[in-house]
Amino acid sequence: MHFEISERKILLRLFDVLTVIGALSLVGNIFAFDYFKITHVSFYWTLVLALYLNILGTVFEMYNLQVASNQFQIIKSILLTSSATVLFFLLTPIFTPVLPSNRLQIVYFFLSITLSLFVWRIFYQRFLASHRFLKRVIMVCDQNQLQQLVDSLEQADPHYKIIGFVDTDLSNSIDKGIFGIPSVSISNIESFVKQNSISEIVIASQKTDGITVDLYNNLLLLLESGFVIREYTQVYEAITNRIPIQHFDKDFYRYFPFSRSNQNRLYLLIVKFLEVLFSLLGLLIGLAILPLVLIGNLIGNRGPLFYTQTRVGQNGIPFEIYKYRTMIRNAESGGVLFATAGDIRITPFGKFLRKTRIDEIPQFINILKGDMGFIGPRPERPFFVKELAAIMPFYETRHVIKPGLTGWAQVNYSYGETIEESLVKLQYDLYYIKHRSVFLDLNIIIKTFSTVLFYRGQ
Repeated sequence: MHFEISERKILLRLFDVLTVIGALSLVGNIFAFDYFKITHVSFYWTLVLALYLNILGTVFEMYNLQVASNQFQIIKSILLTSSATVLFFLLTPIFTPVLPSNRLQIVYFFLSITLSLFVWRIFYQRFLASHRFLKRVIMVCDQNQLQQLVDSLEQADPHYKIIGFVDTDLSNSIDKGIFGIPSVSISNIESFVKQNSISEIVIASQKTDGITVDLYNNLLLLLESGFVIREYTQVYEAITNRIPIQHFDKDFYRYFPFSRSNQNRLYLLIVKFLEVLFSLLGLLIGLAILPLVLIGNLIGNRGPLFYTQTRVGQNGIPFEIYKYRTMIRNAESGGVLFATAGDIRITPFGKFLRKTRIDEIPQFINILKGDMGFIGPRPERPFFVKELAAIMPFYETRHVIKPGLTGWAQVNYSYGETIEESLVKLQYDLYYIKHRSVFLDLNIIIKTFSTVLFYRGQ
Protein backbone atom coordinates (compact mmCIF):
# COMPACT_ATOMS: atom_id res chain seq x y z
CA MET A 1 0.00 0.00 0.00
CA HIS A 2 1.25 3.49 -0.81
CA PHE A 3 0.00 7.08 -1.04
CA GLU A 4 0.54 9.36 -4.02
CA ILE A 5 1.75 12.91 -3.32
CA SER A 6 -1.70 14.36 -4.01
CA GLU A 7 -3.30 11.71 -1.78
CA ARG A 8 -0.97 12.54 1.12
CA LYS A 9 -1.76 16.24 0.81
CA ILE A 10 -5.51 15.56 0.78
CA LEU A 11 -5.06 13.23 3.76
CA LEU A 12 -3.22 15.94 5.71
CA ARG A 13 -5.82 18.60 4.93
CA LEU A 14 -8.78 16.35 5.72
CA PHE A 15 -7.48 15.00 9.00
CA ASP A 16 -6.23 18.43 10.12
CA VAL A 17 -9.83 19.62 9.97
CA LEU A 18 -11.38 16.45 11.42
CA THR A 19 -8.87 16.31 14.29
CA VAL A 20 -9.39 19.95 15.23
CA ILE A 21 -13.20 19.71 15.08
CA GLY A 22 -13.10 16.49 17.10
CA ALA A 23 -10.84 18.05 19.75
CA LEU A 24 -13.08 21.13 20.05
CA SER A 25 -16.15 18.91 20.47
CA LEU A 26 -14.38 16.83 23.11
CA VAL A 27 -13.23 19.89 25.05
CA GLY A 28 -16.76 21.30 24.80
CA ASN A 29 -18.20 18.18 26.44
CA ILE A 30 -15.57 17.81 29.17
CA PHE A 31 -14.97 21.45 30.14
CA ALA A 32 -17.23 24.48 30.36
CA PHE A 33 -16.26 25.49 26.82
CA ASP A 34 -19.06 27.54 25.30
CA TYR A 35 -17.26 29.58 22.63
CA PHE A 36 -17.25 26.99 19.85
CA LYS A 37 -20.32 24.75 19.85
CA ILE A 38 -21.32 22.83 16.75
CA THR A 39 -25.11 22.91 16.25
CA HIS A 40 -27.36 22.68 13.20
CA VAL A 41 -27.79 26.47 13.37
CA SER A 42 -24.11 27.40 13.64
CA PHE A 43 -22.60 24.57 11.61
CA TYR A 44 -21.14 27.07 9.12
CA TRP A 45 -18.63 28.08 11.84
CA THR A 46 -16.87 24.78 11.21
CA LEU A 47 -16.68 25.56 7.49
CA VAL A 48 -15.11 28.96 8.23
CA LEU A 49 -12.64 27.34 10.64
CA ALA A 50 -11.76 24.66 8.08
CA LEU A 51 -11.21 27.33 5.42
CA TYR A 52 -8.93 29.41 7.68
CA LEU A 53 -7.02 26.32 8.73
CA ASN A 54 -6.39 25.18 5.16
CA ILE A 55 -5.44 28.58 3.76
CA LEU A 56 -3.17 29.58 6.66
CA GLY A 57 -1.76 26.05 6.83
CA THR A 58 -0.74 26.42 3.19
CA VAL A 59 0.90 29.80 3.86
CA PHE A 60 2.86 28.34 6.80
CA GLU A 61 3.80 25.20 4.79
CA MET A 62 1.79 22.62 6.75
CA TYR A 63 1.15 20.82 3.44
CA ASN A 64 4.71 20.85 2.18
CA LEU A 65 5.54 17.13 2.44
CA GLN A 66 9.19 17.78 3.27
CA VAL A 67 8.10 20.03 6.17
CA ALA A 68 5.39 17.56 7.21
CA SER A 69 8.02 14.83 7.57
CA ASN A 70 10.41 16.95 9.66
CA GLN A 71 9.54 17.06 13.36
CA PHE A 72 11.17 20.43 14.15
CA GLN A 73 9.78 22.19 11.08
CA ILE A 74 6.25 20.89 11.56
CA ILE A 75 6.14 22.06 15.19
CA LYS A 76 7.02 25.57 14.00
CA SER A 77 4.39 25.39 11.26
CA ILE A 78 1.73 24.12 13.69
CA LEU A 79 2.37 26.98 16.15
CA LEU A 80 2.24 29.60 13.40
CA THR A 81 -0.85 28.08 11.76
CA SER A 82 -2.84 27.60 14.98
CA SER A 83 -1.95 31.11 16.22
CA ALA A 84 -2.94 32.75 12.94
CA THR A 85 -6.12 30.64 12.66
CA VAL A 86 -7.24 31.58 16.18
CA LEU A 87 -6.45 35.25 15.52
CA PHE A 88 -8.39 35.37 12.24
CA PHE A 89 -11.29 33.42 13.75
CA LEU A 90 -11.53 35.78 16.74
CA LEU A 91 -11.25 38.93 14.63
CA THR A 92 -13.98 38.03 12.13
CA PRO A 93 -17.12 37.83 14.33
CA ILE A 94 -19.30 38.51 11.27
CA PHE A 95 -18.61 34.91 10.16
CA THR A 96 -17.67 33.41 13.54
CA PRO A 97 -19.02 33.39 17.12
CA VAL A 98 -19.08 36.62 19.11
CA LEU A 99 -15.89 37.20 21.11
CA PRO A 100 -16.07 35.40 24.48
CA SER A 101 -16.17 37.52 27.64
CA ASN A 102 -14.13 34.90 29.50
CA ARG A 103 -10.51 34.89 28.26
CA LEU A 104 -10.08 31.29 29.40
CA GLN A 105 -12.34 30.30 26.48
CA ILE A 106 -9.71 31.66 24.07
CA VAL A 107 -7.01 29.60 25.83
CA TYR A 108 -9.15 26.44 25.48
CA PHE A 109 -9.71 27.26 21.82
CA PHE A 110 -6.00 27.78 21.06
CA LEU A 111 -4.79 24.74 23.01
CA SER A 112 -7.42 22.46 21.46
CA ILE A 113 -6.33 23.38 17.92
CA THR A 114 -2.58 23.32 18.64
CA LEU A 115 -2.45 20.06 20.61
CA SER A 116 -4.80 18.18 18.29
CA LEU A 117 -2.72 19.17 15.25
CA PHE A 118 0.46 18.19 17.09
CA VAL A 119 -0.85 14.71 18.06
CA TRP A 120 -2.19 13.98 14.56
CA ARG A 121 0.99 15.17 12.78
CA ILE A 122 3.23 13.09 15.08
CA PHE A 123 1.09 10.05 14.21
CA TYR A 124 1.47 10.94 10.51
CA GLN A 125 5.29 11.16 10.82
CA ARG A 126 5.69 7.97 12.82
CA PHE A 127 3.28 5.83 10.81
CA LEU A 128 1.93 7.21 7.51
CA ALA A 129 5.21 8.89 6.47
CA SER A 130 7.26 5.83 7.37
CA HIS A 131 8.81 3.23 5.06
CA ARG A 132 5.69 1.08 5.44
CA PHE A 133 4.10 3.12 2.65
CA LEU A 134 6.89 3.24 0.08
CA LYS A 135 5.95 3.22 -3.59
CA ARG A 136 8.06 0.40 -5.05
CA VAL A 137 9.04 0.88 -8.69
CA ILE A 138 10.95 -0.81 -11.53
CA MET A 139 12.78 1.46 -13.99
CA VAL A 140 13.23 0.48 -17.63
CA CYS A 141 16.26 2.45 -18.84
CA ASP A 142 19.87 2.34 -19.99
CA GLN A 143 22.31 1.47 -17.21
CA ASN A 144 24.27 4.73 -17.66
CA GLN A 145 21.07 6.76 -17.12
CA LEU A 146 20.02 5.01 -13.93
CA GLN A 147 21.75 7.13 -11.26
CA GLN A 148 20.46 10.46 -12.62
CA LEU A 149 16.92 9.14 -13.06
CA VAL A 150 16.77 7.60 -9.59
CA ASP A 151 18.20 10.68 -7.86
CA SER A 152 15.81 13.10 -9.56
CA LEU A 153 12.73 11.11 -8.45
CA GLU A 154 13.77 9.97 -4.97
CA GLN A 155 15.00 13.44 -3.96
CA ALA A 156 11.61 14.92 -4.85
CA ASP A 157 9.65 12.15 -3.11
CA PRO A 158 11.50 10.05 -0.50
CA HIS A 159 8.58 7.57 -0.54
CA TYR A 160 9.27 6.76 -4.20
CA LYS A 161 11.73 3.84 -4.23
CA ILE A 162 13.39 2.25 -7.26
CA ILE A 163 13.63 -1.47 -6.36
CA GLY A 164 15.10 -2.75 -9.64
CA PHE A 165 15.81 -1.82 -13.24
CA VAL A 166 15.64 -3.44 -16.65
CA ASP A 167 18.70 -2.51 -18.71
CA THR A 168 17.75 -1.48 -22.27
CA ASP A 169 21.35 -1.00 -23.40
CA LEU A 170 21.76 -3.87 -25.87
CA SER A 171 25.57 -3.57 -25.69
CA ASN A 172 25.51 -4.88 -22.09
CA SER A 173 25.47 -8.65 -22.36
CA ILE A 174 25.57 -9.30 -18.61
CA ASP A 175 22.75 -8.33 -16.26
CA LYS A 176 24.22 -6.86 -13.10
CA GLY A 177 23.10 -4.50 -10.37
CA ILE A 178 24.44 -0.97 -10.03
CA PHE A 179 24.24 1.66 -7.26
CA GLY A 180 22.70 -0.98 -5.01
CA ILE A 181 19.78 -1.51 -7.42
CA PRO A 182 19.50 -5.03 -8.86
CA SER A 183 19.21 -5.60 -12.58
CA VAL A 184 16.12 -7.55 -13.63
CA SER A 185 16.27 -9.79 -16.69
CA ILE A 186 13.44 -9.57 -19.20
CA SER A 187 12.48 -13.20 -18.64
CA ASN A 188 12.30 -12.66 -14.87
CA ILE A 189 10.46 -9.34 -14.83
CA GLU A 190 6.97 -10.74 -14.14
CA SER A 191 8.05 -12.83 -11.15
CA PHE A 192 10.15 -9.92 -9.78
CA VAL A 193 7.17 -7.56 -9.97
CA LYS A 194 4.91 -9.97 -8.08
CA GLN A 195 7.48 -11.02 -5.44
CA ASN A 196 8.46 -7.43 -4.58
CA SER A 197 4.96 -5.85 -4.56
CA ILE A 198 5.88 -3.42 -7.33
CA SER A 199 3.42 -0.51 -7.67
CA GLU A 200 4.38 0.69 -11.13
CA ILE A 201 6.87 0.27 -13.97
CA VAL A 202 8.48 3.42 -15.40
CA ILE A 203 9.85 3.42 -18.95
CA ALA A 204 12.69 5.92 -19.27
CA SER A 205 14.64 4.55 -22.23
CA GLN A 206 15.09 7.06 -25.07
CA LYS A 207 16.32 4.38 -27.48
CA THR A 208 13.51 2.70 -29.37
CA ASP A 209 15.71 -0.26 -30.25
CA GLY A 210 16.17 -0.89 -26.50
CA ILE A 211 12.49 -1.85 -26.20
CA THR A 212 12.84 -5.27 -27.83
CA VAL A 213 9.92 -7.44 -28.88
CA ASP A 214 10.57 -9.73 -25.90
CA LEU A 215 10.54 -6.79 -23.45
CA TYR A 216 7.46 -5.26 -25.10
CA ASN A 217 5.53 -8.53 -24.83
CA ASN A 218 6.44 -8.96 -21.15
CA LEU A 219 5.37 -5.38 -20.40
CA LEU A 220 2.14 -5.93 -22.29
CA LEU A 221 1.38 -9.03 -20.19
CA LEU A 222 1.94 -7.00 -17.00
CA LEU A 223 -0.29 -4.22 -18.30
CA GLU A 224 -3.05 -6.72 -19.06
CA SER A 225 -2.63 -8.10 -15.52
CA GLY A 226 -3.44 -4.68 -14.05
CA PHE A 227 0.05 -3.34 -13.32
CA VAL A 228 0.61 0.37 -13.93
CA ILE A 229 3.13 1.28 -16.64
CA ARG A 230 4.05 4.97 -17.04
CA GLU A 231 6.47 7.03 -19.09
CA TYR A 232 9.29 8.73 -17.17
CA THR A 233 8.53 12.31 -18.21
CA GLN A 234 4.96 11.99 -16.90
CA VAL A 235 6.19 10.61 -13.57
CA TYR A 236 8.89 13.28 -13.21
CA GLU A 237 6.42 16.07 -13.95
CA ALA A 238 3.85 14.76 -11.47
CA ILE A 239 6.37 14.30 -8.64
CA THR A 240 8.58 17.39 -9.08
CA ASN A 241 6.15 19.89 -10.67
CA ARG A 242 8.84 20.57 -13.27
CA ILE A 243 9.32 19.75 -16.96
CA PRO A 244 12.28 17.34 -17.47
CA ILE A 245 13.78 19.15 -20.44
CA GLN A 246 17.09 17.32 -19.97
CA HIS A 247 15.24 14.16 -21.01
CA PHE A 248 13.82 15.59 -24.25
CA ASP A 249 15.39 15.67 -27.67
CA LYS A 250 14.45 17.74 -30.73
CA ASP A 251 10.81 16.64 -30.70
CA PHE A 252 10.24 18.61 -27.46
CA TYR A 253 6.97 20.21 -28.58
CA ARG A 254 5.36 16.81 -28.99
CA TYR A 255 5.46 16.62 -25.18
CA PHE A 256 4.68 20.26 -24.46
CA PRO A 257 1.10 21.41 -25.18
CA PHE A 258 0.72 24.96 -23.88
CA SER A 259 -2.06 25.64 -21.37
CA ARG A 260 -5.27 26.90 -22.97
CA SER A 261 -5.30 29.66 -20.35
CA ASN A 262 -2.55 31.40 -22.35
CA GLN A 263 -5.15 32.16 -25.05
CA ASN A 264 -8.31 32.21 -22.93
CA ARG A 265 -9.63 35.79 -23.21
CA LEU A 266 -11.81 35.60 -20.08
CA TYR A 267 -8.91 34.26 -18.00
CA LEU A 268 -6.53 36.92 -19.37
CA LEU A 269 -9.11 39.68 -18.75
CA ILE A 270 -9.62 38.61 -15.13
CA VAL A 271 -5.84 38.35 -14.65
CA LYS A 272 -5.34 41.85 -16.08
CA PHE A 273 -8.02 43.31 -13.78
CA LEU A 274 -6.48 41.65 -10.71
CA GLU A 275 -2.98 42.74 -11.76
CA VAL A 276 -4.07 46.38 -11.89
CA LEU A 277 -5.84 46.01 -8.53
CA PHE A 278 -2.86 44.32 -6.82
CA SER A 279 -0.43 46.81 -8.38
CA LEU A 280 -2.34 49.84 -7.08
CA LEU A 281 -2.56 48.21 -3.65
CA GLY A 282 1.15 47.35 -3.76
CA LEU A 283 2.09 50.91 -4.68
CA LEU A 284 -0.04 52.28 -1.82
CA ILE A 285 1.80 49.98 0.60
CA GLY A 286 5.06 51.10 -1.00
CA LEU A 287 4.18 54.76 -0.43
CA ALA A 288 3.31 54.00 3.23
CA ILE A 289 6.74 52.46 3.93
CA LEU A 290 8.69 54.80 1.62
CA PRO A 291 9.92 57.06 4.49
CA LEU A 292 11.48 54.03 6.21
CA VAL A 293 13.05 52.90 2.94
CA LEU A 294 14.48 56.39 2.36
CA ILE A 295 16.02 56.44 5.83
CA GLY A 296 17.44 52.92 5.41
CA ASN A 297 18.85 53.82 1.99
CA LEU A 298 20.45 56.98 3.40
CA ILE A 299 22.18 54.99 6.17
CA GLY A 300 22.83 51.59 4.57
CA ASN A 301 23.03 52.26 0.80
CA ARG A 302 24.39 55.80 0.51
CA GLY A 303 23.41 56.55 -3.04
CA PRO A 304 20.47 56.60 -5.47
CA LEU A 305 17.39 54.76 -4.22
CA PHE A 306 16.01 53.63 -7.58
CA TYR A 307 17.72 51.43 -10.14
CA THR A 308 16.73 50.51 -13.70
CA GLN A 309 17.98 47.60 -15.75
CA THR A 310 17.17 46.18 -19.19
CA ARG A 311 15.33 42.86 -19.09
CA VAL A 312 13.81 40.62 -21.76
CA GLY A 313 10.01 40.55 -21.81
CA GLN A 314 7.24 38.74 -23.68
CA ASN A 315 8.14 37.73 -27.26
CA GLY A 316 11.79 38.64 -26.53
CA ILE A 317 11.07 42.41 -26.43
CA PRO A 318 13.40 44.24 -23.99
CA PHE A 319 12.09 46.71 -21.38
CA GLU A 320 13.42 48.69 -18.43
CA ILE A 321 12.66 47.14 -15.04
CA TYR A 322 12.36 49.32 -11.91
CA LYS A 323 13.87 48.29 -8.57
CA TYR A 324 15.18 49.71 -5.35
CA ARG A 325 18.97 49.62 -5.55
CA THR A 326 20.42 46.81 -3.42
CA MET A 327 24.03 46.72 -4.64
CA ILE A 328 26.93 49.10 -4.43
CA ARG A 329 27.25 51.64 -7.24
CA ASN A 330 29.19 50.37 -10.28
CA ALA A 331 28.59 46.81 -9.08
CA GLU A 332 29.30 45.40 -12.55
CA SER A 333 32.36 47.43 -13.43
CA GLY A 334 34.25 44.12 -13.55
CA GLY A 335 31.71 42.43 -15.86
CA VAL A 336 28.17 41.01 -15.80
CA LEU A 337 27.72 38.36 -13.10
CA PHE A 338 24.92 36.30 -11.53
CA ALA A 339 23.86 37.53 -8.08
CA THR A 340 24.92 34.88 -5.55
CA ALA A 341 24.25 34.06 -1.90
CA GLY A 342 26.55 36.21 0.26
CA ASP A 343 27.34 38.46 -2.72
CA ILE A 344 29.78 41.11 -1.45
CA ARG A 345 28.28 43.64 -3.88
CA ILE A 346 24.99 43.69 -1.92
CA THR A 347 24.83 46.49 0.66
CA PRO A 348 23.66 45.83 4.26
CA PHE A 349 20.32 47.57 3.65
CA GLY A 350 20.11 45.97 0.21
CA LYS A 351 20.26 42.55 1.84
CA PHE A 352 17.21 43.48 3.96
CA LEU A 353 15.35 44.77 0.90
CA ARG A 354 16.04 41.53 -0.99
CA LYS A 355 15.11 39.22 1.90
CA THR A 356 11.76 40.99 2.40
CA ARG A 357 11.21 41.47 -1.36
CA ILE A 358 10.65 45.19 -0.73
CA ASP A 359 13.19 45.91 -3.50
CA GLU A 360 10.62 44.66 -6.03
CA ILE A 361 7.80 47.06 -5.06
CA PRO A 362 8.67 49.52 -7.90
CA GLN A 363 7.97 46.70 -10.37
CA PHE A 364 4.26 47.28 -9.80
CA ILE A 365 4.84 50.24 -12.16
CA ASN A 366 6.09 47.76 -14.80
CA ILE A 367 2.90 45.73 -14.31
CA LEU A 368 0.70 48.82 -14.79
CA LYS A 369 2.68 49.69 -17.93
CA GLY A 370 2.10 46.17 -19.30
CA ASP A 371 5.78 45.18 -19.39
CA MET A 372 5.21 42.47 -16.77
CA GLY A 373 2.45 40.39 -15.23
CA PHE A 374 1.93 39.63 -11.58
CA ILE A 375 2.75 35.94 -12.13
CA GLY A 376 5.17 34.53 -14.68
CA PRO A 377 8.84 33.67 -15.25
CA ARG A 378 11.25 36.23 -13.79
CA PRO A 379 12.57 38.53 -16.55
CA GLU A 380 16.25 37.94 -17.25
CA ARG A 381 18.89 40.27 -18.67
CA PRO A 382 19.69 40.08 -22.43
CA PHE A 383 23.29 39.04 -21.73
CA PHE A 384 22.20 36.04 -19.66
CA VAL A 385 19.33 35.18 -22.03
CA LYS A 386 21.79 34.92 -24.92
CA GLU A 387 24.24 32.90 -22.83
CA LEU A 388 21.62 30.51 -21.41
CA ALA A 389 19.75 30.05 -24.72
CA ALA A 390 23.02 28.92 -26.34
CA ILE A 391 23.44 26.22 -23.69
CA MET A 392 19.88 25.19 -22.81
CA PRO A 393 17.38 24.02 -25.39
CA PHE A 394 13.98 25.73 -25.23
CA TYR A 395 15.17 28.51 -22.86
CA GLU A 396 13.45 31.22 -24.88
CA THR A 397 10.16 29.31 -24.65
CA ARG A 398 9.65 31.12 -21.33
CA HIS A 399 9.13 34.36 -23.31
CA VAL A 400 5.80 33.21 -24.78
CA ILE A 401 4.07 34.83 -21.78
CA LYS A 402 4.79 38.01 -19.83
CA PRO A 403 7.47 37.83 -17.16
CA GLY A 404 6.17 38.12 -13.60
CA LEU A 405 6.82 39.74 -10.26
CA THR A 406 6.46 36.28 -8.73
CA GLY A 407 6.19 32.85 -10.29
CA TRP A 408 6.32 29.07 -9.94
CA ALA A 409 10.13 29.01 -10.08
CA GLN A 410 10.52 31.82 -7.52
CA VAL A 411 8.33 30.17 -4.89
CA ASN A 412 9.83 26.71 -5.36
CA TYR A 413 13.51 27.45 -5.88
CA SER A 414 16.20 29.96 -4.94
CA TYR A 415 17.81 32.44 -7.30
CA GLY A 416 19.70 30.78 -10.16
CA GLU A 417 23.36 31.39 -9.34
CA THR A 418 24.77 28.90 -11.85
CA ILE A 419 23.87 27.40 -15.22
CA GLU A 420 22.69 24.20 -13.47
CA GLU A 421 20.39 26.15 -11.12
CA SER A 422 19.06 28.22 -14.04
CA LEU A 423 18.17 24.92 -15.72
CA VAL A 424 16.08 23.90 -12.69
CA LYS A 425 14.31 27.28 -12.72
CA LEU A 426 13.62 26.86 -16.44
CA GLN A 427 11.97 23.51 -15.68
CA TYR A 428 9.63 25.24 -13.20
CA ASP A 429 8.88 28.09 -15.63
CA LEU A 430 7.96 25.67 -18.42
CA TYR A 431 5.74 23.73 -16.01
CA TYR A 432 3.83 26.96 -15.26
CA ILE A 433 3.43 27.76 -18.97
CA LYS A 434 2.16 24.23 -19.61
CA HIS A 435 -0.24 24.11 -16.64
CA ARG A 436 -1.17 27.78 -16.23
CA SER A 437 -4.55 28.08 -14.52
CA VAL A 438 -6.48 29.96 -11.83
CA PHE A 439 -5.70 27.26 -9.27
CA LEU A 440 -1.97 27.30 -10.01
CA ASP A 441 -1.99 31.11 -9.79
CA LEU A 442 -3.67 30.96 -6.36
CA ASN A 443 -1.10 28.40 -5.24
CA ILE A 444 1.72 30.73 -6.31
CA ILE A 445 0.17 33.72 -4.50
CA ILE A 446 -0.14 31.74 -1.26
CA LYS A 447 3.43 30.41 -1.59
CA THR A 448 4.62 33.99 -2.22
CA PHE A 449 3.22 34.97 1.19
CA SER A 450 5.22 32.07 2.67
CA THR A 451 8.39 33.30 0.93
CA VAL A 452 7.96 36.81 2.34
CA LEU A 453 6.89 35.67 5.84
CA PHE A 454 9.82 33.25 6.17
CA TYR A 455 12.26 35.89 4.89
CA ARG A 456 13.47 33.80 1.96
CA GLY A 457 14.38 36.44 -0.57
CA GLN A 458 17.96 36.70 -1.76
